[in-house]
Amino acid sequence: MQMPQIRLQSQQAKISLNTTDATVNIQQPKAEQSIRQPQAAITMHTTHSKLTIDQTQAWNDMDLKSVFKKTEDLVQLGKKSYLEGITRRVQEGKEMMQIEKGGNPIASQAKRIEERKLKEFAIGWIPSQFAVKTDYQPSELDINVEVKRPEIKNTPQHPQFHYERGQVDTGIAQYQSLKVDFENLKFSGVNGFEINI
Repeated sequence: MQMPQIRLQSQQAKISLNTTDATVNIQQPKAEQSIRQPQAAITMHTTHSKLTIDQTQAWNDMDLKSVFKKTEDLVQLGKKSYLEGITRRVQEGKEMMQIEKGGNPIASQAKRIEERKLKEFAIGWIPSQFAVKTDYQPSELDINVEVKRPEIKNTPQHPQFHYERGQVDTGIAQYQSLKVDFENLKFSGVNGFEINI
């Protein structure tokens, strides 16, 4: 006996999704920087050194004097000799006045006069020690430095953003379906009427 059968074939619907990802692009431009270093200002002031040499005493010691100095020395020597002569003559006069007290004043005076005629010998052209006088003033250096600060300029740059939105596209990749199939299905009617469905 054949059993009646009903066959059902169904197919589910399928949804298609097409996704486009969102994109973010970030760029950071470099900051602009400029540095300028001005030169320092330097000023220098120098005073000249000074050397003075005074050899007047050395010339005088070697008897190479100026006319004015020679005249002055001769005046002083004349004054001294004049006063010494007066002193000597006063002393000799006193000795002669007291001749009665004894002694031999004439002979002693003659001896003193003879001794005065003896001259001392000396080398006159050699100057005395430290006759040449020197004086030295060193130079002075004054340095003035004016420092200049560096000039720094910064220009920051803002970051640049670029954004593209994502998208989702939906669709139907496969539609649903239902298929019905009959087999061995009979309809019996009145009076033994039978029909295959």
